[in-house]
Amino acid sequence: MASVRVRRPVRPGLGLRRRAAAVAAAMALAVTLASCSHDSSPPKPPGSSSRPPTTPPTSTATTPTKPAAKRWPLTGLPRAGKLPDHPVYVVKVDNTSSSRPQEGLADADMMVEELVEGGLTRLAAFYYSKAPSNIGPVRSMRASDIGIVEPANAFLVASGAAGKTMKLLNQAGINRITEGALGFYRSSRRPAPYNLFVHLAALARHVGRPWHPPAGPYLPFKPTSFHGHIPVTHMAVQFSGAHTTSWRYVAGSWVRTNSNAAAGHDFRVKNVLILRVRIGNAGYLDPAGNPVPETFFYGSGPAILVHGPHAVKGTWHKNGTRGRVTLTNLAGRPLPVTPGHTFIELVPPTSYAHVSLGH
Repeated sequence: MASVRVRRPVRPGLGLRRRAAAVAAAMALAVTLASCSHDSSPPKPPGSSSRPPTTPPTSTATTPTKPAAKRWPLTGLPRAGKLPDHPVYVVKVDNTSSSRPQEGLADADMMVEELVEGGLTRLAAFYYSKAPSNIGPVRSMRASDIGIVEPANAFLVASGAAGKTMKLLNQAGINRITEGALGFYRSSRRPAPYNLFVHLAALARHVGRPWHPPAGPYLPFKPTSFHGHIPVTHMAVQFSGAHTTSWRYVAGSWVRTNSNAAAGHDFRVKNVLILRVRIGNAGYLDPAGNPVPETFFYGSGPAILVHGPHAVKGTWHKNGTRGRVTLTNLAGRPLPVTPGHTFIELVPPTSYAHVSLGH
């Protein structure tokens, strides 16, 4: 029987905030560029003025305005027609050498890399505009995923979760689809647990339960000129002593040079968004005895936005686990994201986790 849970949503982020309060103040992210300071409390979103115009209009005639272009909520790219008749799916994909070759990543709309036990990382791949036939290897969920999936009203697709994680997912009202549901299968060509895959197209054709599309864009997309002033053609994003994600700008896109994806299946992006986030302890050990970390994806912290061969530094803000990410530059002005596929790196604040930008 399909393992699917749908819970009544609760006020976002309350449980996480209580546990996050016990976490020590995060150390500054070491970067090869000058570091930026930030306020640990997310600012109130700027309001819009309601003051009436000082000069009355000279005519009562109205001029038709061109309707805003329809855009995809995860990429900001123009779209034609209606949104898909299914929710956003976030598939948890293993990101170790044992996952080789990963499949289905090229069709993602957006991707998030998060820290897991042993200093390794896992991918949260977002699918909405496309639902590919095969994705994997699929692995388990973490409490870190709550703040990642909530802004998109996404269904979390994974192999399962530890008991403590499942309790937190229930409290947050996270919709999830796990092994045993339609579309999951085990490949006989790979060893467990790296042999679980999902036919997402089959799953998307049979939603069969309440869901909602994203309430708005995941990132502050805006079709405008990018004002990055730091030249960069390669970079290294270190999560721990055990893992560094290496990037290079190739033929107009950013690619991971140490990707585990099969040829033609990697996720090539226009934007890389590097965010320093707070990390806590999930409160249990993995089967190998490693403490399981938990990423708190809310609040604020230093950010680096990379688009094309340039980067700009700033600050990210996210009001609660359900809030959407906003960005400001070092002068405090809004920092828009150029529409396109984006890879988000949630980097720990520890002394061994740092970002190197090279040109």
